[in-house]
Amino acid sequence: MTVLVLAVLGVAAGLAWSYASPRAPMTVTDKGATVLADPSTQALIAADGWFAAITGGLGLLCGAAAWFGRREDQLAVLAGLCAGGVLAAFLTLWVGSSVTLGVVTVEAAAPGLKVVAGSLKLTAHGVLVAWPLLAVAIFGILEGVHGYRDSPLRNPYGV
Repeated sequence: MTVLVLAVLGVAAGLAWSYASPRAPMTVTDKGATVLADPSTQALIAADGWFAAITGGLGLLCGAAAWFGRREDQLAVLAGLCAGGVLAAFLTLWVGSSVTLGVVTVEAAAPGLKVVAGSLKLTAHGVLVAWPLLAVAIFGILEGVHGYRDSPLRNPYGV
């Protein structure tokens, strides 16, 4: 159940990523290939940052919601957070790069050059682990704090 909920959230996150992220301007060459119109553009980094912010924030929310709604089998919930987070991150990438939402602006180019908006993609693939990593981490932190509160180790000398 956890995996399915996170998969649905992954689709919504992909739409949000597509809406929020800028697209890099691309130039069409004589042979029909597309290359970056401005190699120093920050749009590629901004797309990675938006992906990390959206999926990381949802990972924190999902981990906290799973801990507060926890049941007896916490290991299954934790495994669902991990597997669902990985699936949700890949769904976010797929939906966000397949759908174009929001305003796509293209900068002015030199005369004779055709400039188009590039497709949305990740250049730093490490951000794919933001969702599952932060979901599992916040679940573990909350569980550790809760476990320590009732632990005899909190007051080892009986004072």
